Amino acid sequence: MKGLVSKSTGSWYKVIVNQKEVDARLRGKLRTLDLKSTNPVTVGDIVTLQHEGGEYLISEIEDRRNCIVRKSNKLSKQYQIIAANIDLAVLIITPGHPYTPMGFIDRFLVTAEAYHIECLLLINKSDLDKRKIANYRDELFETYTDIGYKCHKVSLLQDQDIELIREEISNKKVLLSGNSGVGKSTLVNALNPEIAQKIGGISKSYNKGMHTTTFAQMFQLDEDTFLIDTPGIKDFGLVQLEKQQLSHYFPEMKKYINDCKFNDCLHLEEPGCAVNEALDRGKIPPSRYISYLNMLEEIEQLKKTF
Repeated sequence: MKGLVSKSTGSWYKVIVNQKEVDARLRGKLRTLDLKSTNPVTVGDIVTLQHEGGEYLISEIEDRRNCIVRKSNKLSKQYQIIAANIDLAVLIITPGHPYTPMGFIDRFLVTAEAYHIECLLLINKSDLDKRKIANYRDELFETYTDIGYKCHKVSLLQDQDIELIREEISNKKVLLSGNSGVGKSTLVNALNPEIAQKIGGISKSYNKGMHTTTFAQMFQLDEDTFLIDTPGIKDFGLVQLEKQQLSHYFPEMKKYINDCKFNDCLHLEEPGCAVNEALDRGKIPPSRYISYLNMLEEIEQLKKTF
């Protein structure tokens, strides 16, 4: 029988089968596969189950349509698959309390672009009106809207904003992500009050969210809408990307790549680089180009690690 993985805690999994959630574990042969990922099965996977000896065993994992990946924090030579088979990735970002840096946003967007996953950016805490915060909020909205990403300024405490989000995610498998403290659990509870998610506080000492979700988990909001809540993450490491590929995952750079003089142009100091010319004309946001340079360096470091 086929099932949809809704929760992963290590050796045991929750799997939705015929609208019912059952406990399952991996067959031994799957656990011994030579995988570079820390988790052979992840939330969103379609799996084959067998019922033996009073328990469900995962005997097969279907090929993934896409996935979101990050580098493992504990095992530098491995990576973690956060979720698979996603229709929409929703990234919640905040201009303050906590502050979401553009570099983090750009890493998430590049990862989503690499796996052909549509993105929606929610700039939360629109009620915060301090000048510095408001200016950064406007900068975020303008930067990513101009690039072509769908963005909404929202307050997850406002009913009309929750309904707007509900419309955006309807009939989709949605990955919900962002740094700790940006409001992921608040949104999950607002969309379905029956889900008893713990709401984390904000550390006043470090202005960073305190982790309350320790594993990815899928919630079924209605018959065709699934929401995957993920742990608050501090960093998105780039895996399985080549330096020559990277600019293809920046939409504002991609449209100039074919006009570069050299096919293998990295858009650094090469003569005849159309991307750098566009940057000089203000067609590419400087913050995005800085993120691109940082990612190039990170990919080089990853090559040495892997």
